[in-house]
Amino acid sequence: MPTYHIKHVTKYSYPSAVTDSANQIILSPPTTPYQDIVHHEIKINPSTSVDSFYDYFGNKVGVFTIVPPHTDLAIVVEAEVVTKNVPAPNDFWPAKNQWENITSLANHIEFLDFMKPGASQSLKQIKHEIDGLVSKEMTVFQLVNTLSSYVYGLLTYQKGVTNVETDIDQIWELKAGVCQDFAHLLIEMLRLYCVPSRYVSGYICPAGNELRGIGATHAWVETYIPDYGWMGIDPTNNCLVGDRHIRIAFGRNFNDCTPVKGTYKGSSAHTLSVAVIITNEKIKAEEELVTATDAYVKEVEEPITIVNSYQKFIEMQQQQQQQ
Repeated sequence: MPTYHIKHVTKYSYPSAVTDSANQIILSPPTTPYQDIVHHEIKINPSTSVDSFYDYFGNKVGVFTIVPPHTDLAIVVEAEVVTKNVPAPNDFWPAKNQWENITSLANHIEFLDFMKPGASQSLKQIKHEIDGLVSKEMTVFQLVNTLSSYVYGLLTYQKGVTNVETDIDQIWELKAGVCQDFAHLLIEMLRLYCVPSRYVSGYICPAGNELRGIGATHAWVETYIPDYGWMGIDPTNNCLVGDRHIRIAFGRNFNDCTPVKGTYKGSSAHTLSVAVIITNEKIKAEEELVTATDAYVKEVEEPITIVNSYQKFIEMQQQQQQQ
């Protein structure tokens, strides 16, 4: 049973002071049959308290507000997690019985949110492409593995070509992306066959550099296998989820598991940097994060303008008169 020490820093920097920053965070891994949380702590700078509640899916959600002016916001998560080996399904049930079981789940409220495909325009084309790869002569486990391998081979793992708002149509067109894109595409494919599938956020722990997604938060899929339950599969790395995956939250898609989101008063221009270090040794120096080669940095630059509300009203009237 490996023990992992995690340090996850999210930092926002603003060109001028902002106020009334209200935030929601989903950064608390739960204790499950396959992971034990030995220690978990969230620190906010500027210092403030974090209240928490559990959402519809059972994820622990933190909320906090910083009212005074500030030019930086840092969210630091430290955790110690012991993971356990995850057994694979035996897959002894005949395929016919498995699909009958899957069909019956459509009447269970527990599965409804995870069975309905989206409304993307490309879904018809996606279904046409994958119908030749799978059939209901396969067991559900076989179908899931086949589609995961297909997504793994189809998409190029490439940072910077997508973002959190990239939809299925764009992913299908680009044929590239990062872990959340791999997960979203596999989920939509599985839901086309009414297989309950959900999005999972978490971390993937290094034993070397052979896995994609190390050094940042990771995403994979949990799908329902009859006579087994929810099974984790990682299409980014084309493997079943095991003792190197640490789960934080799950939901229908990324929006249900967003690590940090919020609002504030001030300039929309900002720099976001995220760094994750996972080791088998205790992390002592926060400075390690500054030099982390896998740190994610994003700059949002927009002109800072002061808008007079009356002037804007006059301009709107003038535009209407010209039409």
